[in-house]
Amino acid sequence: MKDFKTIVKEYQKLDQTKKAALATVVRVRGSSYRSPGARMLITEDGKWVGSISGGCLEGDALRKARKVMTDQIATTVTYDTTEESNQNLGIGLGCNGVIDVLIEPINSSSQTNPVKLFSEFINTDKPLSVATIFSEKGVAEKLIISEDGHVSSKFSNDSLNQIVKVDLEKTFKTHRSEVKKYDDDVEVFLELIQPTLSVIIFGGGFDARPVSQLAKSLGWDVNVTDECVAHIAPIFFPTADKLSLCDRKFIDRDFKITPYTACVLMSHNYEYDRDVLKKLIQSPAPYIGILGPRKRFDKMRDEFAEEGILLKSEILNRIHSPIGLDIGAEAPDEIAVSIIAEIQSKFSFRSGGFLKYRNGPIHQRDRLNDQVFKQVYLGNEHQEKQNNG
Repeated sequence: MKDFKTIVKEYQKLDQTKKAALATVVRVRGSSYRSPGARMLITEDGKWVGSISGGCLEGDALRKARKVMTDQIATTVTYDTTEESNQNLGIGLGCNGVIDVLIEPINSSSQTNPVKLFSEFINTDKPLSVATIFSEKGVAEKLIISEDGHVSSKFSNDSLNQIVKVDLEKTFKTHRSEVKKYDDDVEVFLELIQPTLSVIIFGGGFDARPVSQLAKSLGWDVNVTDECVAHIAPIFFPTADKLSLCDRKFIDRDFKITPYTACVLMSHNYEYDRDVLKKLIQSPAPYIGILGPRKRFDKMRDEFAEEGILLKSEILNRIHSPIGLDIGAEAPDEIAVSIIAEIQSKFSFRSGGFLKYRNGPIHQRDRLNDQVFKQVYLGNEHQEKQNNG
């Protein structure tokens, strides 16, 4: 979602008479630096924001975009990076992949202006599924549906709308972007657009500050709350979207918690964290992280049990205590990295292990077929070095 926000922000700064184009990675066969859905806004003066590769393809995409802006006709460009030397690009890429990039003109007065659609994406709190044609007739046309079935944009081909809509609805369950081919060899990129992730930090101590800053750097919405007004001074959280003074009794009343909300409890006040947790387990938040040792949470569970509150497996799967990934974090900044990395892995349906032990593509986002990483510790790494001589 950060890419969408950046593109919308930069486009809104442009003189509306200036020509522009949007480049989107729609398919990757093999390996690439960016996965399908990566985007880049290009203007006629040669400037761009966003990226579709690690810097290898942007220059050529710029040249292709100039023709698209002049002709006002969308086109799909295929880059083959499997060769040792790509003479047509003037650079040896060595990514071992074939990348299809859709480049479409942006007309500020058009209702199908993709950047206008992005503006709608970043303001929604529910997922959307988007289908984009990138071959044959209707290139760059889009079909957009919400999770409740509402259609906000359609292809010009009504029969294709009906067929593709069925596959779009499946993406809400699979969480997978993919390319499908339909009658007459029409190729369509199916993509799930998730709402902006929001993070609520309960407790405004000094160690909450790097968590807030790092979360905001990823484009997430950040809310920091505490019962002590001195803890949530704007000078401590300059990048946070909202600072809230809220009594723990009114957490469920004063905060909108959705399936795209991560809740981080780090007040260092046991009773406060316990009481907030009691509220949060009744919410749809898929991630609830609690700072502190495991025995602290175990004590909470025991007290809940005495009150007749049993934490079933569904709830326990949402609670992360101790919070964060095991990266050896000690200092506040390191702990913040651990926390944010765990939240990212949770919402990406990944386990947060070492990539070198992953069986399959790095950018695979198929929730159903996701490979769980092999968890490796320092001792295993040492043993591996010994085995290799």
